[in-house]
Amino acid sequence: MVSQGSGPVEEIDALRAQEYDLLATLLGRAPAPDLLAALHGLTGDGSPIGRAHDALGRAAREADPREVGRDYFALFVGVGRGLIMPYASYYLTGFLNERPLARVRQDLAELGLERDPSSSEPEDHAATLLEVMASLASGRLAAEPGTDHRFFERHLKPWIGRFFTDVAAQAATPFYRAVGELGEVFTTVETEAFAMDA
Repeated sequence: MVSQGSGPVEEIDALRAQEYDLLATLLGRAPAPDLLAALHGLTGDGSPIGRAHDALGRAAREADPREVGRDYFALFVGVGRGLIMPYASYYLTGFLNERPLARVRQDLAELGLERDPSSSEPEDHAATLLEVMASLASGRLAAEPGTDHRFFERHLKPWIGRFFTDVAAQAATPFYRAVGELGEVFTTVETEAFAMDA
C-alpha cells in the first residue's frame, strides 16, 4: 500500500523503496568510490534477493572504481551509444523517443512531476522510472493507493526484466553483473507480488 504522505510507510514498502533507490542510483551514473565503500557491508540471507545482495556486496568489496566507471560508460553511454540502451522506448519499439516515452510523460505529469531542466536524459530512462517507483513505495510522492502497481505494470514490467538480463550478460565487471542480477531478481519479486495483489 502506498502512503499518501500522511501516514507511516509499511516496512515492506520502505524496503522496496530502498531497493528501487539503489538500482536507480547505480543505473543513473557510475558509482563514486564512497558509494562502492558503502556497499561493502551489503549482505543477505539465503533468499534470492539475499543472495543477490551478497553478490553485490562482494563485487563492491573487490571492485576497482576506475574499472567500474569504464564498465558503466561502455554499457550505458559509449562512443556514439552504449552496449545497452536503458530506455523503455528503445526496448519496446527499437527506437528512442517513441510512444512509451509519451506515456511516461503523461503519467509523470498526472503525478505532478516535471522534467529536471538540467537533465539531458528522456524520462523513460530506467533510472528515472526506478526512482519514481522508489518515491511511490516510500510515500515521498503522494499518490492514491495502487499507483505504484499501475506505474510498474505500465512502464516497467513490459521490458525491465530483459534490460537487467542484458546488463548481467554484457557487463565487463563482476560489479555490474551483480547489479543486473539484483535487478532481475528484484523486479521478478515485484512482478509476482503485484500479481498476487491483483
